[in-house]
Amino acid sequence: MKKRLSVPPTKSALLQVGRQVKFLEQGRAMLEKKRDLLTRLVYERLAQYRELRAQTVRELSEAYQWLGIVQMRMGGQMLRQSSVGLKLAVALRVVARSSVGVEYASVSAEALPLQPVGLMWTDVSFDEARLRLRDLTITLARLGESENALWRLLAASRKTQKRVNALKYNIIPRYVATVHHIRSALEEDERNTLFQIKVLRARTVTSQ
Repeated sequence: MKKRLSVPPTKSALLQVGRQVKFLEQGRAMLEKKRDLLTRLVYERLAQYRELRAQTVRELSEAYQWLGIVQMRMGGQMLRQSSVGLKLAVALRVVARSSVGVEYASVSAEALPLQPVGLMWTDVSFDEARLRLRDLTITLARLGESENALWRLLAASRKTQKRVNALKYNIIPRYVATVHHIRSALEEDERNTLFQIKVLRARTVTSQ
């Protein structure tokens, strides 16, 4: 890759490239602020994700434990018959949200009252298992939102870091090198012009 831009060494080019350098520096500063903010959000989401994951593991173990108890007390066939026609126990609502320009799905989970089961042969463990599964569903919804947001923030953070690196180590140095090159060329032209003027003056004095 070229070390500098292919532009003519003129004063107008110097002014234009100089303005572009300032614009690029401002853009780099803004991207660095965005990167720092994304990094902070990633760590916040990571802590939340780890907490929700640990909670999910606990609730999942408890829910399956109660399912095992229901299976032993009621049997598989009775359990299936008791579950037929039951209304939803959780209301889910998914909306799009944005944080620092990063869009992700926000999940709202609300626990609904459990529908009573009027079968005489049902066991109390059946309702307990339903409660555990309802709570687990809500936790899983929160975990899914947290994980999705975390991965999207991570991807945005890495993308922003790549842009910062490209500006800092590639694009801006090329523009700065171009500015130095144009200034050097203009200064060289100015010295040559002054030298020629001195030579002309010396010849004029000599001829007089």
